[in-house]
Amino acid sequence: MVATEHDVAVVGAGPNGLVAANLLAEAGLDVIVLEAQAEVGGAVRSARDVHPDYVHDTFSSFYPLAAASDAIGGLGLEAYGLEWSHAPAVLGHPLPDGEWALLHRDVDATARSLDALGAGDGDRWRAWVDDWGHVGDAIVDALTTPFPPVRAGARALWALRSVGGLDYVRRLLEPASSLGRDGFRGPGAALLLAGNAGHADIPTDAAGSGLMGLLMTMLGQTVGFPVPRGGAGRLAAALESRFTSLGGEVRTSSRVDRVLLRGGRAVGVRIAGGEVVHARRAVVADVVASSLYGGLLAEDELPARLLRRMRSFELDPGTVKVDWALDGPVPWSSFPETAPGTVHIADSVSAIAEATAQITAYAVPAEPLLIVGQMTTADPTRSPEGTEALWAYAHVPQRVRHDAGGDGITGRWDRDEVERFADRMQRRLESYAPDLASRVVTRRALGPHDLEERDANLVGGAINGGTSAIHQQLVFRPVPGNGRATTPVPGLFLASASAHPGGGVHGAPGANAARAVLAEPGLLRRTRPLVARARGVRTSRPSRRSPR
Repeated sequence: MVATEHDVAVVGAGPNGLVAANLLAEAGLDVIVLEAQAEVGGAVRSARDVHPDYVHDTFSSFYPLAAASDAIGGLGLEAYGLEWSHAPAVLGHPLPDGEWALLHRDVDATARSLDALGAGDGDRWRAWVDDWGHVGDAIVDALTTPFPPVRAGARALWALRSVGGLDYVRRLLEPASSLGRDGFRGPGAALLLAGNAGHADIPTDAAGSGLMGLLMTMLGQTVGFPVPRGGAGRLAAALESRFTSLGGEVRTSSRVDRVLLRGGRAVGVRIAGGEVVHARRAVVADVVASSLYGGLLAEDELPARLLRRMRSFELDPGTVKVDWALDGPVPWSSFPETAPGTVHIADSVSAIAEATAQITAYAVPAEPLLIVGQMTTADPTRSPEGTEALWAYAHVPQRVRHDAGGDGITGRWDRDEVERFADRMQRRLESYAPDLASRVVTRRALGPHDLEERDANLVGGAINGGTSAIHQQLVFRPVPGNGRATTPVPGLFLASASAHPGGGVHGAPGANAARAVLAEPGLLRRTRPLVARARGVRTSRPSRRSPR
């Protein structure tokens, strides 16, 4: 049997696995990354597989969390080929009457858009942005550092004193469906906040959903929703290039099927086909928790309490994603003043709440909230001049009990059901862009099973490694008592979105796992100068509050 030996074996070359690998290699460890797919990136990939003249991102596209994250931003990936690109406007939400709510990186431009929908809303928006300027960095740090976030939490508590203390905490805990109605006269702020909350799987009328809406909206206001110039895969390529420049090794088409234990400690992994990779120090798993516990590790190798708790592990909803190659721009019935890269399609805040509530009730939504990406608008290299590389995604329940849309979709998500739901999504888009069909060169629809086939971590099309609901966050992620990168198995660390702080391309689970590896007593002496870097200490780079 072939066997090799390294200090650390990283399972999975998604952004979290690659961030962990970079930090560990930077600390002087011999690291190998093993990826099941033929290319790195996990859910950060792009290709010309929809149409040869168009670059489409297979999964994720816009990366405000990467722009705000120390874990990714501190790696200096621009030196390895990464170039960020921005659309003229960050986000747009069209209204049925033809008006648009627009989010810009320029606060005055956002304020003008909101004022047009409700007199005086611009000034209130400026006040909200000013509040975020005092607390935003501290909140992001508290959310992304290991739990409990002692230093970051103390900093956040101190910052909250300057913006109203408990009154601001109450704002963070409000449902997204009511958050934007707090003092705003028009619908613009409420739509921007609720639409951004809809990126997660928390019902927008549930307590705490407002935090996600406020976080994503304020990140859009301050750092924008940037995209990698040339395709999402350029971000993954930059992470890989930096890692290999440090002496790290990446092996693709190498599916790990077992974590190997000796004396109860993780000592390596087995690749499908029998090859063994020994790990002298650690195994870092960038895999969904349900595939690690009871999958890569046999049940008889795990504590009974963990197995019992994992039976309650809850995935986030599934996803259907549709890609279009258009021979011209999206033919909106009324064009916005400034073209946004991201567009949310929902008639109202209550319509967003209804769609998310239907998913919670195991119903395929009748009028799903659409998250839409105008990729050529955001990055002109994505398709020929005058055309558009367009996509939209919508969430669907992991288990389907009925179809609220009346089309008899059962949740099999075979080709027929995927295409029928894609037709429903296109009809929703056409309610705001009636001539869309005339611009379509080709269309591709990916259902939950298609997404999982392309990335095994996206189980049933779940894109966040488990629900973002509060019962599975912080110390409860992925299960109660395991809210850190360490696992019940010594030498094994969880680095995927199933670990705190969860989904999104920010690299924090990977950085937290690297931090945990480096904190092991046997490594402290040789890596002490680099432990601070893995703990998220800032490098010299633009403030999150500055437009990019």
